[in-house]
Amino acid sequence: MTAVDPPWYPIRTPRLLIRDFRLEDVEDAHLYGSDPEVARYMPWGPNSPEETAAFMARSLNEQATWPRLDHGFAIQHLASERVIGAIALHLRDLEGRAVEMGYCLNRSFWRQGLVTEAARAMLAVAFETLGLRRVFATCDVRNVGAYAVMEKLGMRREGAFRQDRIVKGTPRDTYLYAILADEWTG
Repeated sequence: MTAVDPPWYPIRTPRLLIRDFRLEDVEDAHLYGSDPEVARYMPWGPNSPEETAAFMARSLNEQATWPRLDHGFAIQHLASERVIGAIALHLRDLEGRAVEMGYCLNRSFWRQGLVTEAARAMLAVAFETLGLRRVFATCDVRNVGAYAVMEKLGMRREGAFRQDRIVKGTPRDTYLYAILADEWTG
């Protein structure tokens, strides 16, 4: 990812603030990270309090690096002022200017368009501010909610990988979605 000064975050959308995690977010992060339904298709979780504390420590440690190649952010719900999820951009190909996007959300906020809103804001930054060429995301083929968001964003399914990962001891089939800068319409 390119270094853009000053940092290009936090990002405000109509209902959300996408920002760095803070130590005081640990309780909110544990609320969604410990939920078996939220973690169902994720390679992590459901998290114990110790695992959530370790996640928070890693997040805070990553923030001390600039330029950052991995950006994991809290999704703060403006109306409730609570952290309701996370969204990230991870550099995967510096020369090719490609990043992987990932997200998760507290189950109480599902089906309200909030992840789509957050991800759309991240794509706008990726292409319009950071000058990236490609953003991609993967998900378990059973995670209809995750790939529905990708499709709403104009991402295209580029592949289905059979048993490409072992997640929680079980082989997983994975979808790969991507969008290129010249396809992005905002």
